[in-house]
Amino acid sequence: MRGGLRRWCAFGLATGLIAFCGLARVHDAFGQADIGWIALFDGSNLDNWDEIGDANWRIEDGIVQADNGKEGYLVSKDAYTDFDIRAEFWVDDEANSGIYFRCTDPKNISSKTAYEANIYDKRPDPTYGTGAIVNVAKVVPMPKAGGKWNTYEITAKGAKFSVTLNGQRTVDGAQDTKFPSGLIALQYGSGIVKFRKVLIKPL
Repeated sequence: MRGGLRRWCAFGLATGLIAFCGLARVHDAFGQADIGWIALFDGSNLDNWDEIGDANWRIEDGIVQADNGKEGYLVSKDAYTDFDIRAEFWVDDEANSGIYFRCTDPKNISSKTAYEANIYDKRPDPTYGTGAIVNVAKVVPMPKAGGKWNTYEITAKGAKFSVTLNGQRTVDGAQDTKFPSGLIALQYGSGIVKFRKVLIKPL
């Protein structure tokens, strides 16, 4: 009886140890999922950004937002070459916004000095509207972002780019060589524009 009890206890201990090790591996895997990501905006401050233009950027409840001004940008203080970007944003139907990357001139941000992953549901030419990289990669049909929270995922690696909006790949394998490196910029052009998370992972 005692021998059986000892064997049962040993079996239970071994089973528990195996389960614990399995949980530890799962925890490590989830913990490593965010390794390498840098929070450019985490909801608390704009320390990583310079404000350019006259948009009324402000932080409210962990969200940076603007709803007035002719045009304005939040421009990163650091430049990046190859990277992944994850950004959560909310815009109204009238908004004109975008995420510029590899910006070469922080005081003159446009599709002539940077690449723009567009956020512009009512752009006159919708092929370069929401989900497109302006003048580089068209999107047909154009998805809509207005009135809801969205997630942009942007990858720039060498001359190749991809863009995913809410899990839908809108740009896949586009290529361009004009801008090899530069700053990141969040645009306010019109309407209501909000960002609550902006992460970057250098590659």
